[in-house]
Amino acid sequence: MTALHRSKSPAQAATGPKPPFPFTAIVGQDDMRLAMVLTAIDPMIGGVLVFGDRGTGKSTAVRGLAALLPPIRAVASCPVNSADPSQCPPWADISDATVIDKPTPVVDLPLGVSEDRVTGALDVERAIAAGVKAFEPGLLARANRGYLYIDEVNLLEDHIVDLLLDVAQSGENVVERDGLSIRHPARFVLVGSGNPEEGDLRPQLLDRFGLSAEVRSPRDIATRVEVVLRREAYEADPIAFAATWAPEEARLRTTILNARAALPKIQTPRAALEDCAALCIALGSDGVRGELTLLRAARALAASEAAPSVTRDHLRRVAAMALGHRLRRDPLDEAGAADRVARAVAETLA
Repeated sequence: MTALHRSKSPAQAATGPKPPFPFTAIVGQDDMRLAMVLTAIDPMIGGVLVFGDRGTGKSTAVRGLAALLPPIRAVASCPVNSADPSQCPPWADISDATVIDKPTPVVDLPLGVSEDRVTGALDVERAIAAGVKAFEPGLLARANRGYLYIDEVNLLEDHIVDLLLDVAQSGENVVERDGLSIRHPARFVLVGSGNPEEGDLRPQLLDRFGLSAEVRSPRDIATRVEVVLRREAYEADPIAFAATWAPEEARLRTTILNARAALPKIQTPRAALEDCAALCIALGSDGVRGELTLLRAARALAASEAAPSVTRDHLRRVAAMALGHRLRRDPLDEAGAADRVARAVAETLA
């Protein structure tokens, strides 16, 4: 069988849905992968924005990371994935209070989606059949404790953007309509992807993403060939391909779990705080969200490397992804955001 053979194996044909493409099998795109791993270690970082060419593995990475993460403990029939029956919202009709392991939720928010579909609304069928006002949860409920993924996020309608801004800030979804007064937790890692050639993102939403990464199509032959070979091997036999990468997936999963446990113990020297402030001042960053995100990302990176405290090296390595998308445009400076951050890092954190 050649490397590009596409026939399915008997094992694949006998199984159900194929496993997602392994996260660790993605070729290159180091900044994107690191940003996603850091948000998996510390969801408080605030999500990831990935901008770049089509076909560069953006959506593949999101689904691969979710499959890589350990399951969450949640009530079997809770619509918001509560970890304990006592935490389930009072409006939820809990038919099974058993606490089970669930895969980390990954919810797609499609373009053109209605507000009712996002937030939830009156369950019309139950209202007609039983004459009761019941709430039908939306996408925000399903995404609680998981990931909310928006492809082509720069094309999202303004009223949905406003809604997401409110929920992202409060961590709670509030629905007041059709005689309903509903609220439930809605804490998720927001992941957006898009092509910058198709439009910019509103500054208010841009600032809500903790980290950003810019991906580009590979420019060397060897890398492009490796991408094709791995994708063809996956399409030919997803189960065998996933099994091949299972040890790497397990190693990264262990790293994430160990880093989560170590995160509260990471020391933050005052010098690191001063470096964060100096760098943000040099870049003209508005507010202090840049410093907070930079520090959280550096702490997550330190935890992933089993380092006892944050160092300048950690700050240097995450500065572009934490601050690049927060810069104001300078008409007198033609350098890209990443280059401007790199220049400021070299001058400030020498």
